[in-house]
Amino acid sequence: MLLPITLTLAAACAFVNLWLATRCVRIRMSAKTLHGDGGNPLLARRMRAHANFTEYAPLVLILFALVELALGSPLWLWIAACAFIIARVAHPIGMDGDSPSPARAVGALLTWVVMAGLAIAALYAAYSATRAVPAPPTLAAQI
Repeated sequence: MLLPITLTLAAACAFVNLWLATRCVRIRMSAKTLHGDGGNPLLARRMRAHANFTEYAPLVLILFALVELALGSPLWLWIAACAFIIARVAHPIGMDGDSPSPARAVGALLTWVVMAGLAIAALYAAYSATRAVPAPPTLAAQI
């Protein structure tokens, strides 16, 4: 079964991941820092933003795939995918500054809202009475 929302989101996540990596690489090259952050606070924040993305994206992608398999491709799932990408771009932009920023907070909060919504949708799909799995056929029914 084709999962258009999950596939689109996975592609978008791949591009965000590459963008986050290049943000780190540019600083590494200019500072000639091969390993770690070299004491560069901006590089440390960008590395942490990249790591934060890799902590959230896999679980969210799994939830998207399972929910899409169970419920199909409703509009709200497309909206949630767009919200997740917006959140995952806002968060690292907000981490560039030395002080707390609205972009970082909104990015984190929106990520959590999408993840919680997907978790609720997954539980709904798993335990909804209208989506009950039929019992396997018995041997007597086959004879």
